[in-house]
Formats: sequence, C-alpha cells, structure tokens
Amino acid sequence: MPAEAAESVSSVFPQLEALLPHVQKPIQYVGGELNSTVKDWESCDVRWALMYPDAYEVGLPNQGVMILYEVLNEQQGVLAERTYSVWPDLEALMREHSVPQFTVDGHRPVGAFDVFGLSFSTELGYTNMLTALDLAGIPLEAKDRGIDDPVVLAGGHAAFNPEPIADFIDCAVIGDGEQAVLEITAIIRAWKAEGRPGGREELLLRLAKTGGVYVPGFYDVEYLPDGRIARVVPNRSGVPWRVSKHTVMDLDEWPYPKQPLVPLAETVHERMSVEIFRGCTRGCRFCQAGMITRPVRERSITGIGDMVEKGLKATGFEEVGLLSLSSADHSEIADVAKGLADRYEEDKIGLSLPSTRVDAFNIDLANELTRNGRRSGLTFAPEGGSERIRKVINKMVSEEDLIRTVATAYGNGWRQVKLYFMCGLPTETDDDVLQIADMATRVIQKGREVSGSNDIRCTVSIGGFVPKPHTPFQWAPQLSSEETDARLQKLRDKIRGDKKYGRSIGFRYHDGKPGIIEGLLSRGDRRMSAVIRAVYEDGGRFDGWREHFSYDRWTACADKALEPFGVDVDWYTTRERGYEEVLPWDHLDSGLDKEWLWEDWQDALDETEVDDCRWTPCFDCGVCPAMDTEIQIGPTGKKLLPLTVK
Repeated sequence: MPAEAAESVSSVFPQLEALLPHVQKPIQYVGGELNSTVKDWESCDVRWALMYPDAYEVGLPNQGVMILYEVLNEQQGVLAERTYSVWPDLEALMREHSVPQFTVDGHRPVGAFDVFGLSFSTELGYTNMLTALDLAGIPLEAKDRGIDDPVVLAGGHAAFNPEPIADFIDCAVIGDGEQAVLEITAIIRAWKAEGRPGGREELLLRLAKTGGVYVPGFYDVEYLPDGRIARVVPNRSGVPWRVSKHTVMDLDEWPYPKQPLVPLAETVHERMSVEIFRGCTRGCRFCQAGMITRPVRERSITGIGDMVEKGLKATGFEEVGLLSLSSADHSEIADVAKGLADRYEEDKIGLSLPSTRVDAFNIDLANELTRNGRRSGLTFAPEGGSERIRKVINKMVSEEDLIRTVATAYGNGWRQVKLYFMCGLPTETDDDVLQIADMATRVIQKGREVSGSNDIRCTVSIGGFVPKPHTPFQWAPQLSSEETDARLQKLRDKIRGDKKYGRSIGFRYHDGKPGIIEGLLSRGDRRMSAVIRAVYEDGGRFDGWREHFSYDRWTACADKALEPFGVDVDWYTTRERGYEEVLPWDHLDSGLDKEWLWEDWQDALDETEVDDCRWTPCFDCGVCPAMDTEIQIGPTGKKLLPLTVK
C-alpha cells in the first residue's frame, strides 16, 4: 500500500499515448466513458483498482464490476478505478517501454492502489490476472509482497473455490460484494489512520477476523499419501475455521448501477441491464450460480421501474436487459414487462430476457418484450436431450412442454428458435445426446406445420458439462475430451444425415478440450498454482478465447507441475469423488449443507426430481437458517408507476 505521503500519483497516459497508434483497437484503453468517474487522488484515503480480467469489450458491461465501481465512488474519501486485460500487442509494447498496468479512468498505475480487486466469473481468466500483476510490478506470489503493494482480492463466482490461485491472491470474498467492499474499506481506512501497525500481516489478520474474508496464507493444507486432502487448518489464532459468504438481503436498498457506463468501443452487450432478482431455487444440479446465490431475493416492481427510468436517462441506450438467472420466474414478470412496454412505447425501447425457461414462457410475455424492439430469435435451454437425463439434472421440462412452447412461438410469427444443451452430464449415454437431434427435428416439423412455412430455423447449441464446486455434481466424474468429441460427432452426423429437416437445423458446439481445463481449474486445489504459473510463463493469455487457448500448453505444463505430487489432469477431472473426501473448498461456506448436496447427488443418480422450494415446503438445503431468513417472494400487489406513457 502506497506510503502515505501526500504526493500525487501521476497518469501514465503520456507514455501510453505514444504506443496506441501501433495497436489494434486503441480506443479500449483511453477511458472517458459516459458516467465514468475520476476522483482526486490526494483527497481519498482508500483507493481501489477493479479488474474484470478479460478484454475491455467483455469486461466493461460486467454488472458486478460496474456496481462495485459506483458503490465505492459514492463514498467520501474513497476512489475506485477500472482496469482490463491488455491484448498481447499492447502488452509487448508496455514491457518494451516500461509502461505499467494502468486504469482506464485516471491512467494511474495499478501498483499504486490500496486494493487490486479482481472479479472472476470463469476460471479461464487466471493467466490474465498474472499478466496484470506482472505488468503492474506487483510480485506474483502473495508471500513476496511488501507493505506498499496492493492487497490482491478475488471475488466473483469462481472465487467460491479460490484454492487454485491461493498463491497469487492475498484474500478472497465469496458472495455479494456491495456491503463487503464497504466493510473492507473501513478496515483499511482505520489501519492506515493508525499508521499501518503490524504491516501487511496485521491488515490481513483484521480482514480475516471478520469471518467474511478468506486469507489463504492463514490456512495450511495437509495431504494424504494418495493425493487427497487430509484437512485444511488455520495457522493463526483468531482466524475462523470456515469463512462465510456475503448476502445482500434487500435489493431495493442497492439500486445499482444508477449511472451505468456507456462504452466507447463496441462491447459484447450494447444495452442497459437491470438485475430483477438474485438467486434461484429451481435446483438445476449442474448450475453453480443457482446454488451459490440462494436464497431468492426479488427487486420490487417499483424498484425495477425506477432503475430503468434513471438508467435510460443516464445512458441513452435503446434496449433494457432484465437480468437474473431465470428472469421469467420473477413473481410479477408479466406486470413488469407490460408496464415497461407501455411506458416506453413511443421511445421504442426494447426489452430482453437473457434466456427463457420453456415452462415459464408465454406468448403474452414474449409479445410485451418485443413490442417496442426488434423480434429476434427465442432461446430456450432444455440442457438435456432425453427425458431421463433431464431428471438426472433436475431440469423439469418435458419434450411435450418444449414442443407446445415452440409451436406457440412459430404460430405467432417467430422464425428462429435456439436450443441450448450440455454434453457430458453425469450418467449420460450416446443415446441421451442423439435424442437432441430427434427433439430438433420435432421442433422444425411442428414449426412448419403451425406456420405453414418451410422458412424456419432451429439452432442447436451445445456446451460441455463442467462439474462445479458447491453443487450436487461436485463429486461427479467429468467426461474426457475425446469422449465428448466422439459423442458430438455422432450427433452432428445424425443431424446432417437428415435429408428432410437437417438443413433447417443449425449446429454449434465447442470441442471438449477447453472444458477439461476449466474442470481442472474449477475443482483444483493449491497444487494448481504451479500449473497456472507455468502456463502464464509459457505465454498463456486470454484462455477463454478460442484463438488464444492452447490445450497442449495446459496439459504439458500440468503434467510437469503436478508430477512431484503424484496427481495428474485426469485425477482432477475424470475421477469421481466419494462422500468422505475433503474437497478443496469445504472450508468456504456457501450456506449449502454438504449433507444436502450429497443427498441431491444420490437423487440425481436415482433420476429423482426435486421441486422448486419457492412454491413447496423447504428441502433443508441449509441456506435460510444460515442467513436467518425465510425466502422472500412477491407479489407486492403494486403496479409499475408512474404509468403515464412517455
């Protein structure tokens, strides 16, 4: 952490500007977006650099970073700036000309901030973190940092198992960030005001003692002779055995972002987004996001209306995304959609839901969503091709439901439907996957019948299943990349071989290799740090991008780095775990009871479905007692106000 002299930290923009003519897309490095904030350095005593460790076009629209940026900058004496991963062309020039990793707001060096906070929604961003640390002049490993280095803090969904990056981070926060960042800020402020007693160690100890900040350096991991973990134990007094997640209970009290950022360069989402609820209790067994964000917390209909109005005024966007894990499940979604469509009819503001559950879709909702915007395709996610596999994953959608839903859509003028599936789910066979082709054929058949036209499309999109921590499938074996590819090849041949319908079915899939590396990192432990570092040192960057990802590099580095430990890639990925095994994340409390997760895993193997506990008695997953809450659901009975049409 910077010594508290009042000297200013100057912008590196003059040095950077000279390099920009020599790189692709220089506009992503210049900052100055609408609603961005640059605060005076000297008038602030706690300073955060926030990073989404990917390119600007992916990182800027990220809701989590945008919310924390605004929450922090609203505070007196606190400053937050953003930084993103630089592309390899600029990285090379920055190294050559000694330009450090910089923020896009004030172009200040990241190494000068108190906290360097990274939000990981995927594990494939880990090498980008190391690039940023190295460019910032921050020692890669936490044990080598001194009092003047920033505290490196991980958050986001991947931080629910931070063990693979334990060597590189000082601490991790699991769960919602809004209140957590303010609590951390207060601790840093007090420690600095006292003259930074006890150095870096004392600050980290104060953070750890809250029970809501995990400091890997304060825990020792002991291993069994066969490579499994024996136990994880605190090595300091006053450090908790288990670290709890943070949960914001009343979303209406946190209506962020109020002033969403408007990007200068093209980004992956060109719209303003409002999170309409957080959490999901549908209980899809593969879905980490649904499990770790429980309980469900809805934003009120009036809260949503207010956020949309302010956000549109502040940005000028022409589309509003109503975000959540299953947006059509909001208890007042029909009123929300109709109210917003009425209000913005003249302004032609379009509304969108990320993807719609087959059983939550209805044509009235779809018509409201497209009333003022363009009618694009509809996306549904049955996830599994056969009825049997959908029982295993607890995705309670029958083929009849799907056909009825798409018939309604095609009959009402839609021409394009996209279906999303996974390959490699637990207990899956070739037949389960080949049934995807049968389902797509029935969809086209029905579409032609109800629309009276042959000009309709169904796109089948397939991702590989990756088992994730804090889900019932955390014990499951992952399908090898060879088996995944072979299974998808059979499916592709079946679709292509269908002379009557094959041409109307689009087929998109990812090969199995990136999924194996994601699986290696998602269920990895501290021994993974050596692998990540080796990949980074061998030039690994932007592993989430197909054109930059190298499977051979990852496996070669893993073979070498893991050999001394007697484990390998298969040990982490395709191996099934038993109940008694200590999992690397067991000391991080997501609120879910491990016993309940195991029972749900057994239910999966028995093909037993479980209802959504929002509408049925409780299944004792453990979250509500841990949070001292009962699940809050609407409806509130209010209407979206004011209803005057703009």
